[in-house]
Amino acid sequence: MRLNNLEWYSILLGALAILMLLMASGMPVAFCFMLINLVGAYFLWGGEVGLGQLIVSIYGSVTTFTLLPLSLFILMGETMFHAGISTQLIDTIGKWLPRLPGRLSLLALGAGALFSTLTGASMASVAMLGSALVPEMENHGYKKEMSLGPILGSGGLAIMIPPSSLAVLLGAVGEISIGGILIGIILPGILMSVLYGGYIIIRSTIQPHLAPP
Repeated sequence: MRLNNLEWYSILLGALAILMLLMASGMPVAFCFMLINLVGAYFLWGGEVGLGQLIVSIYGSVTTFTLLPLSLFILMGETMFHAGISTQLIDTIGKWLPRLPGRLSLLALGAGALFSTLTGASMASVAMLGSALVPEMENHGYKKEMSLGPILGSGGLAIMIPPSSLAVLLGAVGEISIGGILIGIILPGILMSVLYGGYIIIRSTIQPHLAPP
């Protein structure tokens, strides 16, 4: 089926509107996207032939060897969370840290950097740190800038510190060396951690009401 640009734009806008309605209805996001893909493949790729091509495409994506670490990263993060290793790891890092301004924020940053080297998944790291540290930081009078901010910022470190699930995905899609990407992001990831830590210490010193001693 040959379509001009205006028709393609109309189809994309219609699909986006339907996707928003499905999400608003409470349907799980994965099923929303799957339904849109099934309908699009059927009407745009020639009916049953399009559905068969969609299945082949899904199978090819799942069986790609370079994407195998993604599922293992997620499994590692879930294992750490349910086994209670994450809480013990946070307690250990807390004992190592000296008495510095914004100590709990630095604890969130250090734990996030360490989780990044173990799980490679930013969502798992943020979920673990948020459930473990945010209540304690609120009890100590930390403002959201110095509680939620460092936790969300440390989630970005999971993208930059190997192993990184996003780096693996980008390498697989771009057909470039995954090993080269993982080696290349080590120094930027460490530099980001140091700069985050310096910012937390400086701001906690200048505005101590954000992170009470």
